[in-house]
Amino acid sequence: MAYYPVIMSASLGRGWLHDFDFKMDEAAKAGFKGVEIFYEDLDYVARKIAGNDNPNADQLLEATKHCYDACERNGLEIIGLQPFLFYEGLVDRDQHDKLIEKLKLWFKIVKILKTNTIQIPANFLPANELTGDLNIIAKDLQQVADMGAMEEPPIRFAYENLCWSTFVDTWEMLWKVTKLVDRPNFGVCLDTFNIAGRVWADPSLATGKTLNADADLKDSIERMVKEIDVRKVFYIQVVDAERLNSPLVKGHPFYVEGNPARMNWSRNARTFMYETDRGAYLPVEDVAKAIIFGLGYKGPVSMELFSRTMAEEGEHVPREHAQRGIASWKKLVDRLGL
Repeated sequence: MAYYPVIMSASLGRGWLHDFDFKMDEAAKAGFKGVEIFYEDLDYVARKIAGNDNPNADQLLEATKHCYDACERNGLEIIGLQPFLFYEGLVDRDQHDKLIEKLKLWFKIVKILKTNTIQIPANFLPANELTGDLNIIAKDLQQVADMGAMEEPPIRFAYENLCWSTFVDTWEMLWKVTKLVDRPNFGVCLDTFNIAGRVWADPSLATGKTLNADADLKDSIERMVKEIDVRKVFYIQVVDAERLNSPLVKGHPFYVEGNPARMNWSRNARTFMYETDRGAYLPVEDVAKAIIFGLGYKGPVSMELFSRTMAEEGEHVPREHAQRGIASWKKLVDRLGL
């Protein structure tokens, strides 16, 4: 298995501003070999088909077929669908049941996309809406894994810690839950931003770094190499983020009352790796090296991006993001000798 560059569909611009087909054209022209499909993109295509903001299931599946055809035409492998949000550990079990019903529709979607992976970001709802009991969290995830295993072909799940998730915000917690789930079709997505953005960076501080950033990251990635089974790493995402000019606290342009600073930072100010001209400053290459060389990971490498730049208008936006992403990939290949 070799390394190959993937980009997330949303990384090329917001769905309501940028045509999906055009984004896939630009991704392929830039040199990407695959794409992560963001559910939001399917939804916006479905809205166009429906002519309103409430497409039904059939219109969503029609939109999915349209998006698959756009990827197929461009020779883009679809490595997964994301994000299946706010699922595990819910206190409200009626909402849990509603999401299980929603997942049945997602199974139909991934089959049309001819992929086998659904990504679940670790829940980041307020703590009073969730349980921190890892056994309950694992039981919820076992339920979807068992459902996926019964599909033909089987569907697998890539669980991802977000650096602002309520309980599963580090790779350590991610791996602990994954071991508790203990299902062959349940693994992880490792993201350089979410790993370094939690243990090394803190956008709410003037330094942009945690107190013992360098030592803590070094210790963390050394333990990661020893503990994580690479067979459970379904794919990886490599991305950086901006060093902000001022702490992300009340009064900052990115500040949103009630949201964790890292969430607001992630939504507004990620960059591709090596984009120092855009403020990139995280030691994400160290994390990537640990995953690729330490763990021995091989497979798709996704250049996933969220940024305010994605909401700009104009055809230049998907084109520039695709070109920036592939430039980051090429530099990664060169520096790591992939």
